Amino acid sequence: MPQTETPGTEVAPRPRLRWWTELPLILLVYGCYSAGRLLARGYVAGAVDHGLAILRVEKALRLNAEHPLNRLFTREPWLGVPADFWYASLHYLVTPVILVWLFRARARHYRAARTWLMTSTFIGLIGFTLLPTCPPRLLSAGHGFVDTMAQYSAYGWWGGEASAPRGMGGMTNQYAAMPSLHVGWALWCGVMLWRYGGTRLTKVLGVVYPLVTALVVMGTANHYFLDAVAGVAVMGVGLLLAPLVLRAADLVRTRLSRRTAPVTQGAGSPIVSAGCQTSAGERIPRQRESRLDPAAGPDASPSDAGEGAPAPAR
Repeated sequence: MPQTETPGTEVAPRPRLRWWTELPLILLVYGCYSAGRLLARGYVAGAVDHGLAILRVEKALRLNAEHPLNRLFTREPWLGVPADFWYASLHYLVTPVILVWLFRARARHYRAARTWLMTSTFIGLIGFTLLPTCPPRLLSAGHGFVDTMAQYSAYGWWGGEASAPRGMGGMTNQYAAMPSLHVGWALWCGVMLWRYGGTRLTKVLGVVYPLVTALVVMGTANHYFLDAVAGVAVMGVGLLLAPLVLRAADLVRTRLSRRTAPVTQGAGSPIVSAGCQTSAGERIPRQRESRLDPAAGPDASPSDAGEGAPAPAR
């Protein structure tokens, strides 16, 4: 016996994702990410206070890993220069590449993965806005940190102001350190590689990439250890909220599809208009002339009444 759905409970079929709809969505989220980083510009005094407070908490908890890493990267250029390249580039290259790979090769998992990443990013933007934080490299020299991005700026395209290209440092918010989305996005990439890579190499990369990123952001004095912890926490909250976001998106799409659904006529009744008659099962109406049988009376039916019309009685 065929199953029937209760009227009003139908779920709109999930549309196939297309790159020309996904790309604007990704660009919109990245635009919000870039714009959100700029919201806290100018709040320097408060950002410095927040950075010093994080540093005091770490020292009290004996979690201060930034100083030894920063001294190592400053003393050894063979570590510091690659670390600066890692920080300035991979964050913006690896994440889009994995998104494209998921879209093309793991389409069944792409929508959930993309929603997790976007939800976590928006949570991170809230942190940037509510808690602007001065990174270690921008604290006064008395706190013992060296800005490796400035020290090794001659080796790369970035300037001494930030990881942005030379001359564009003023277009970035350098006080968007809490949480570290460098670490958060790297963790997302690592999970995707581990779960869907399918080879031992991808699993190794899935572990190495977020761990090295965490060391890089601290060694280059761009983030505190607690910034990295906050980045991991943001991704955890985003993972929990992603199913709710997906259900809300499906609900909105279902309601919109109901409002825009075309009105259909009954399947058994022909539609007659301006001499064109359509029978059940017919897609294109055909022009039909009413030819009356001369021998029949005035109540005779047209000889060509369309498919499905009852045959005249004999």
